[in-house]
Amino acid sequence: MSQFAINLLFVGASFALYIGIAIWARAGSTKDFYVAGGGVHPVTNGMATAADWMSAASFISMAGLLASGGYANSSFLMGWTGGYVILAMLLAPYLRKFGKFTVPDFIGDRFYSKAARLVAVICLIVASVTYVIGQMTGAGVAFSRFLEVSNTWGIWIAAAIVFLYAVFGGMKGITYTQVAQYIVLIIAYTIPAVFIAFQLTGNPIPMFGMFSTHSESGVPLLQKLNEVVVALGFQDYTADVDNKLNMVLFTLSLMVGTAGLPHVIIRFFTVPKVADARWSAGWALVFIALLYLTAPAVGSMARLNLMTTVYPEMTGQVEDYESAAAEPILYEDRPEWFRTWEDTGLITFNDLNNDGRIQFYNDANPEFDEVAERRGWAGNELSVNNDILVLANPEIANLPAWVIGLIAAGGIAAALSTAAGLLLAISSAISHDLIKTMINPNISEKGEMLAARISMGGAILLATYLGLNPPGFAAQTVALAFGIAGASLFPALMMGIFSKRVNNVGAVAGMLTGLIATLLYIFTYLGWFFIPGTNMLPNTPDNWILGISPLSFGAVGAVMNFAVAFALSSVTQEPPQEIQDLVESVRYPKGAGTAIDH
Repeated sequence: MSQFAINLLFVGASFALYIGIAIWARAGSTKDFYVAGGGVHPVTNGMATAADWMSAASFISMAGLLASGGYANSSFLMGWTGGYVILAMLLAPYLRKFGKFTVPDFIGDRFYSKAARLVAVICLIVASVTYVIGQMTGAGVAFSRFLEVSNTWGIWIAAAIVFLYAVFGGMKGITYTQVAQYIVLIIAYTIPAVFIAFQLTGNPIPMFGMFSTHSESGVPLLQKLNEVVVALGFQDYTADVDNKLNMVLFTLSLMVGTAGLPHVIIRFFTVPKVADARWSAGWALVFIALLYLTAPAVGSMARLNLMTTVYPEMTGQVEDYESAAAEPILYEDRPEWFRTWEDTGLITFNDLNNDGRIQFYNDANPEFDEVAERRGWAGNELSVNNDILVLANPEIANLPAWVIGLIAAGGIAAALSTAAGLLLAISSAISHDLIKTMINPNISEKGEMLAARISMGGAILLATYLGLNPPGFAAQTVALAFGIAGASLFPALMMGIFSKRVNNVGAVAGMLTGLIATLLYIFTYLGWFFIPGTNMLPNTPDNWILGISPLSFGAVGAVMNFAVAFALSSVTQEPPQEIQDLVESVRYPKGAGTAIDH
């Protein structure tokens, strides 16, 4: 059986499973559509939350970023996991105690203001649409390779599959689909990692293998990787970062963004009790850890495998890297996986010195120019999209065909699971918070369901268009969404739970300040509404204010949000007594009723 047929079998079987579950669990009411009926078991919800949260950025792109940037990109790991702990400890149980359907529900009622609800809806939509761009980008990468279609067609296929099971199933269908997707993606992620760790180090446990001895050279794997990348002009894989401020702010931005993500927060509204929300959070952290402890090993091993594929003489080398680097692989001898990924356009080769060999090195490093000139190199000739490394890893390591098919299904599951959750958050904000609560309170349940499905369909089309023109790699695009959510929604949620003094004026002004400041900073460097060529300044460190990248500005936006909200609240009228009593009751989650449809 050909590799394409095996891929089709694995991916097709997973699609059939997802759509079958959606039909079985089709939403019959708004409560089913928004919160899966409110009766999901904590373990089930924990697994669904893990799948919802571990997106294409986690499965596809994070290890690729670790592979390309090493320690410098470890902020992704620290920020996302740290943020989840904040979410689990400081937000989830209290929001479940509140007992409503959505994040704008809480903000609108807590700050007793339709304006606050409307601003929350806007913040939610902006953050969620930005986030879903990353999912469509990742899905396009996976589909284009494993179904052997163009990246554009890959994104359209992903959109069609999400439409089929998310629009009809709602949260009920999405929940049980995400359980299946988690099982698929975690098996797909860990099995290749075990194979590769054993192949490179003799240790089958990836997180331990990363710190073990490289079998062919006899030196520690990370030391081997450092020596290989330095010999090609790249920075040490384990090197520290120069700009500590940017790294700290980026980590904080991911943390507060994680805690403010609406599509993850609404998962805690699907369980029966407050205690179940806490247990769901704990189980989700266990399920998430299985992948996140493996990702650094996958990234480092993928980088080493890629380098030694291009420079095979470096594999067993321990001293003479100069002569090993002089013998890169001939282009005509490139392996089959290389040719396959070239067809997707995600690997490109340009023979600048016409020697028929692939020169892959850091031509942006001026200190390496003399070495490159001595070797007869005229510039880097190989471009590799970071998002392909996890998906290509089994092929690079010559693993069995069924492993490649498995990781195809896993990568697609990761993208689709989070895309569905985000689209549900967008549709519920429009249908429930905007139409039902603010525009037409007398709309029937059937009409509200129709509005939810139409808005989800529209969100899918918008996400597909933006996914075709993304502002960065999947994980980079997702980081922007985290910054937006962290700067706008997270402070409002925290102040809504832990401060009785913050009022509607402060909350609205704070959210708008955080959102607008963050968006202006992002658009300055990445283009207005991410449209290529409309940026006002090049997105380079020397143009960033105080060295703060657009990916890191969410933390600054959050501080501005808090400051404006507290300052204005202190000089305006206190919230009504019933609101202060509500805050007091929410902070002591000793019980909760069912979600309230209002």
